[in-house]
Amino acid sequence: MDMLLWITLGFIVIGFGVLASMKKSMERKVAYIKSNKEVTKDAAKPVIWWIMGTTVWGIISIFLVVWCFTVNMG
Repeated sequence: MDMLLWITLGFIVIGFGVLASMKKSMERKVAYIKSNKEVTKDAAKPVIWWIMGTTVWGIISIFLVVWCFTVNMG
């Protein structure tokens, strides 16, 4: 197996592990924000950053998988 495949698999597995480990914490923060109407916008920032990070991780993962198929099939 070439290095690009290992980088892709490592990125996906490690990223999924990090996101899964942070999921419960983000669920608690969202529940807290929903239950307290007087919460400032600063309390929602970690949740927004987590969503943005998850989206970027997904886009990069898709790009790496497509790139692996392009390099190995071509």
